[in-house]
Amino acid sequence: MNRKSTTFTDQMGRQITVEWPPRRIISLVPSQTELLYTLELEEQVVGLTKFCLYPEHWRKQKKVIGGTKTPQLDRIKALQPDLIIGNKEENEQESIEVLAREFPVWMSDIYNLEDALQMMRMLGGLTNRNEEAEKLVATIVKAFAGLPLASPVSVLYLIWQNPWMGVGNTTFVHNMLELCGFRNVLEDSARYPRLSDEALQQLNPEVVLLSSEPYPFKEKHMAALQELLPKSKLLLVDGEMFSWYGSRLLQAPQYFREVQERIVVRE
Repeated sequence: MNRKSTTFTDQMGRQITVEWPPRRIISLVPSQTELLYTLELEEQVVGLTKFCLYPEHWRKQKKVIGGTKTPQLDRIKALQPDLIIGNKEENEQESIEVLAREFPVWMSDIYNLEDALQMMRMLGGLTNRNEEAEKLVATIVKAFAGLPLASPVSVLYLIWQNPWMGVGNTTFVHNMLELCGFRNVLEDSARYPRLSDEALQQLNPEVVLLSSEPYPFKEKHMAALQELLPKSKLLLVDGEMFSWYGSRLLQAPQYFREVQERIVVRE
């Protein structure tokens, strides 16, 4: 296919010009790396971050260019990408601005399922995978159509301890909780509020979901929290299912159903 300079607009409203279709792509976001694999861009993706764990074989085949917030400019330059894909929340603004001086950098900006579906369609057009992206979106929409199945339950979703941190509104996780039929006890808080022990007790959620990321909550962390919230049901959950906005959304609805089934609110 003959390539030509083409201008695209990303989800932050920024315009970038790429030689289309791109042949050397770097992804700075784990969930979007997995999406690029689903869109059958095996040959085009040349670089990813150390946190891009899926697909597993890409870790051996592709160049690791640093972390999501600490990309190594020299490694990126050596790969000579014709497209870099990032995300407003997961990547540092300063790093993105430095990269954008030399390379086309397309940024996603995602707060809910609709934003994620739009991102998939936009990346489909950007990478010459329109048909694959549309099929993916249709499958995800169908999978989410059966939610919610749960009766309204008050939920606290924790992502960190020392200090405790939860998820408030304008977050992708908040939207996933809503789609599950849960009521986020932090729905009136912005982003990722820090919480004292007393604040947790005042929230008094029926259910506490302890995410596997970014803090890796395990069974050993549950005892102290249960003492603080003796009436709450505590569950460990897969953070990737609640926070990854790429093709992991294919699996998320079934996982949410399993979480719903595990929740039996105490009288």
